Amino acid sequence: MATLQMDEVSLNSEPVYDDEAEEFEIEGDCAMTEYVGQTGIIQNPLPPAVGMEFESYEDVYYFYNCYAKEQGFGVRVSNTWYRKSKERYRGKLSCSSAGFKKKSEANRPRPETRTGCPAMIKFRLMETKRWRIIEVELEHNHLISPTSGKFYKSHKTLGAGTKRPLQADVAEGVQTIRLFRTVIIDSDGSGNADVNDGTYGNNVDHYNQLRFKEGDALAVHNYFCSSQLMNPNFLYSIDLNEKGCLRNIFWADARSRVAYGYFGDVVAIDTACLTDKYEVPLVSFIGVNHHGHRVLLGCGLVAGETIESYIWLFRAWLTCMLGRPPQAIITAQCRTLQAAVADVFPRASHCLCLSLIMQKIPEKLGGLLEFEAIKVALNRAVYHSLRVDEFETTWEKMIQHFGIGDHRWLQALYEDRKRWVPVYLKDIFLAGMFPNQQNEVVAPFFDGYLHRNTPLKFFFDKYDQALRTRQQKEALANLESRNLRFVLKPRCSFEFQLEKLYTNDIFKKFQREVEGIYSCFSTQQKHADGHILTYIVKEQIEVEENRRETRDYEVSFDTTEMEVFCVCGLFNFKGYLCRHSLAVLNQNGMEEIPPQYILSRWSKDMKRTYVLDHGCNGIDINNPVHRYDHLYKCIVQVVEEARKSQDRYKDAIQALDEILNKVHLIEDHPV
Repeated sequence: MATLQMDEVSLNSEPVYDDEAEEFEIEGDCAMTEYVGQTGIIQNPLPPAVGMEFESYEDVYYFYNCYAKEQGFGVRVSNTWYRKSKERYRGKLSCSSAGFKKKSEANRPRPETRTGCPAMIKFRLMETKRWRIIEVELEHNHLISPTSGKFYKSHKTLGAGTKRPLQADVAEGVQTIRLFRTVIIDSDGSGNADVNDGTYGNNVDHYNQLRFKEGDALAVHNYFCSSQLMNPNFLYSIDLNEKGCLRNIFWADARSRVAYGYFGDVVAIDTACLTDKYEVPLVSFIGVNHHGHRVLLGCGLVAGETIESYIWLFRAWLTCMLGRPPQAIITAQCRTLQAAVADVFPRASHCLCLSLIMQKIPEKLGGLLEFEAIKVALNRAVYHSLRVDEFETTWEKMIQHFGIGDHRWLQALYEDRKRWVPVYLKDIFLAGMFPNQQNEVVAPFFDGYLHRNTPLKFFFDKYDQALRTRQQKEALANLESRNLRFVLKPRCSFEFQLEKLYTNDIFKKFQREVEGIYSCFSTQQKHADGHILTYIVKEQIEVEENRRETRDYEVSFDTTEMEVFCVCGLFNFKGYLCRHSLAVLNQNGMEEIPPQYILSRWSKDMKRTYVLDHGCNGIDINNPVHRYDHLYKCIVQVVEEARKSQDRYKDAIQALDEILNKVHLIEDHPV
């Protein structure tokens, strides 16, 4: 709990007991009541939780009062703390049965109706001027029931028909979901990002509110509810604007959260759905698994490409991943994105996706007179420069030769060159997530499932299909890596070493480098500096269509530390050694690759807890946790179906009794 400042004083100088607190009622409509639906009551309010934030003191009261009415109890204010300036900074709301009444000396005292109920919430004003719940007790010591018909004084402001409906220009589907913001605290504990001010009414600020169509809000609500029911570790968070409308949403399932622990070193943030104006304003967090396949690490829906929305989403994702930022982040070239990444991930290496930049060349440069020649020169500078000075010289020659020094897009590219030109990124480990070869393009994670005109209300079905397909592909790759062995020709001992360790997909990529050793027609020692040897490895490469040239690759080899570094930088780009380094190791009589270049992230034998073997419908039956989780999910499905009618209920009870009796008769065998 935060330390109080010296100018903060309690409303009472002595400890305040529940029976001494004055009753408190909110007069008039509070700020959020205009936007909670036709009845004026929050539909299916969430239980209060530590970390929830609200715009005002009254909003906290209104939220807790709606929750109380839904559950069947009343609310009263137990205490409110004020500063000397008369500003409220802290409060406590309790069940109306909290505490006990003072003993009365009257001849006919009123009967005791309170029970000393502990149910309550405490909340305080934060530096962001928002009110945050800091303590919650949900349990009551008396019976509560929403159907009891008992009237509580605090509920009199929640009568039907007393509030204004939602604004007319918002689709009807929006009214079916009313979720309060679940706060996301950034890793340094400073709270949430500031938000834009929006105008409401007929002129909705489209960057301050998700633009739901009919059925969209219900689809989001249903998906989140069903996901939490089937997967207790499913996490989602929502961001509301100052009028209580949904602005941003984040979610991640248990698989994504566990996968980040293995593959969270490099993360790509895909915002293509925003820049390409998709119906679904999706932002995806993508990693790469041990097969080199893309893996989903979380998703979000945002109101617009604003720094506020991005900061909120990134902080939500980082909190979900326990505050552990990735080492490198890859995004599209966007000033807003760059500012948000710098704010939330200040220590991560931020790279701009090279393939996305190069795909823009026809759009940005297509109108120039010598476009084809410029494109060839630009490709050569970007893809074939081995050193920084070589790139700088080649770029400057291109600019001068074609007279395009005043082209604004090229100027912006040059300013950001240290984030996207491969020659500047060789010291950053990128695990194959950064396409650094010409014509190398990575398909989006939801390619084939999500299109520009896919409605949001149909997206979650496509989302589930995409995840299932990816998971099946990974399971099949796991199976093949464990059971299918390569028939190796006696070319290089390095192959025999990695074939035993790496997954098949990664090993195939490594094999191309082994084959490439034989295209390196010369490996000569250039000089020696103590135990550090420098070699020049010559290779013929294709620089243009049907044209090849010989390039010199400088490779340093530390014979004491067994460290090898090639000027091409392939190891950090892809995660395995290049042909030039292998040629030098081979020439020095090395029969195995040094252990520091064998990465566990590519291992086929490492046990990853989120991956389930196929012992029983995808479940590792040797793992008691997996058995429990799978049985729990199955029984939840039975419960959901059986509750729909008396006949289903009776059949389900009978079947469960039969199953239980049968299980009791099974003799346990040691596992």
